[in-house]
Amino acid sequence: MDSPAASAAVPSPCVSVCNMNADTGWCEGCHRTIDEIARWSRMSDAEKSAVWTQLKLRRSAE
Repeated sequence: MDSPAASAAVPSPCVSVCNMNADTGWCEGCHRTIDEIARWSRMSDAEKSAVWTQLKLRRSAE
């Protein structure tokens, strides 16, 4: 999961490995919260980019 290019539409980080971790509250595949997953299609590109930034931090914290 690389972060998206700044000039491109922000892609979904979904990798089709959907399993919520009860300890972290994150999907084990994409590391998003259930709220981020549910809201993704309604988020602005800026919001999606902010989520991508959080995903990097979450992955590095593991």
